[in-house]
Amino acid sequence: MTLRERLEQLPEDTWKNEMVSIKPILNQDDLIYSTYDCQLTEEQKDFVNPSWFEIGRAFLDRDYNYPCIIYSVENKPVGFINLKAWLLDKDAFSWSYYIDKDHQGKGYGKGAAQLAICILKEADPHAMIKLATEEANKKAQVLYASLGFKLLPERDGDDLVFGL
Repeated sequence: MTLRERLEQLPEDTWKNEMVSIKPILNQDDLIYSTYDCQLTEEQKDFVNPSWFEIGRAFLDRDYNYPCIIYSVENKPVGFINLKAWLLDKDAFSWSYYIDKDHQGKGYGKGAAQLAICILKEADPHAMIKLATEEANKKAQVLYASLGFKLLPERDGDDLVFGL
């Protein structure tokens, strides 16, 4: 079963926690928010794939990418996330995400990461979750460690790889 099929079978309450909810991109307004309105900080542009790249990847490999919007509990869009299979190992999962620069520092990033873990573990409790980050992206490394991820001995190109 593909990642997309697994995710689409999950119950609705799997997709929210006390901080955020995650909803798939379904229409033109979602696409405009994720590719135009949701913006990275200048610093993040060196560390994170832009949403249009992730959405393009999802178009090319639909079964193993699930682009979504992150919403606050007030149902306001605050970020973008692509839940996906690990590129080199379809049996491991990953995500690429960011919070809009105007909504950072409010706990949405950590809340979205915690929710992504729950969603992916619900999709397959035995699958490893792997996240890659630039060596210079110390904020991401601290966040991943706080969520229980461990630095793995492998690399994704020149990126560090963390696993849970």
